[in-house]
Amino acid sequence: MSGARSWQFLDGIWLASLVVLAVVATRGAWTDIVGVAIHSDEQSHILLGLPIAVWLAWIRRDRLRYCRPRRTWWGLVAIVAGYALAWGGFNFGIEVAWHLGALIIVCGAGLTVLGPSFIVPFLPALGALLFLMPVPGRIRQEIAIPLQQASARVAQFGLDLIGLPVTRAGNILTINGYEVAIAEACNGMRMVAALGLVAFAFIFTVPMRSSVRLLILAVSPLVALIVNIVRLVPTALLYGYSEKSTADLFHELSGWGVLVLALGLLWCLLALLRWIEVPIAPYGVAEE
Repeated sequence: MSGARSWQFLDGIWLASLVVLAVVATRGAWTDIVGVAIHSDEQSHILLGLPIAVWLAWIRRDRLRYCRPRRTWWGLVAIVAGYALAWGGFNFGIEVAWHLGALIIVCGAGLTVLGPSFIVPFLPALGALLFLMPVPGRIRQEIAIPLQQASARVAQFGLDLIGLPVTRAGNILTINGYEVAIAEACNGMRMVAALGLVAFAFIFTVPMRSSVRLLILAVSPLVALIVNIVRLVPTALLYGYSEKSTADLFHELSGWGVLVLALGLLWCLLALLRWIEVPIAPYGVAEE
């Protein structure tokens, strides 16, 4: 393996070739991931994973001047480890291991050409690639069920507060004689997974201290609950007082619209921290 050196056109050819070859070699896992992303509303965050990773890498492109490609055997080690994980996951029916192994193989192909010096400067982009992995059903249920129950209780309180007759039985709200299941009107897991990706992209796009990043990550479940309720209340009203086709259309469109609302809430939180003079910038500003 050669030492670190300046970028050459051949480096790009090797990088593209090995990554494409790795994807082709693991095409079964990637086909399954794409199928899950397209056909499962609860896994729609997968469609945002690659664009977010590309965005986080693009805004850090200036760091390329400090990184030099270096051939390394560590990439081969990662490929072998990824293959073992994917093989075990496929043969023992553990989908998360199968999918994660395929991702490690692709990353290992890139590591073979680029070398370890690229890992730390572009770690947020690599972290975003983890959102390409479908969330296992058991984990989805552990997160979604409590969120759905909390959303149902708060939504009932809000509707009662404005004088609209509503009853609740578990996760089902009854409005104007129409039963609206929370899982149907506003799926909690779909919001949590997508919200987690939006929060991740936000904290690694805006320069801020590590402590502020941790704070925003800590409050992101609360933001998820708020936007979940904001979506749920009008959706439940539409199911109760309008045509089902209208409610279904609003349900589909609002699923992505609340992500914009969540991003706005995160910006408001950052503005609030600045207003109360909490240090945000990652580096101190010298006094004049």
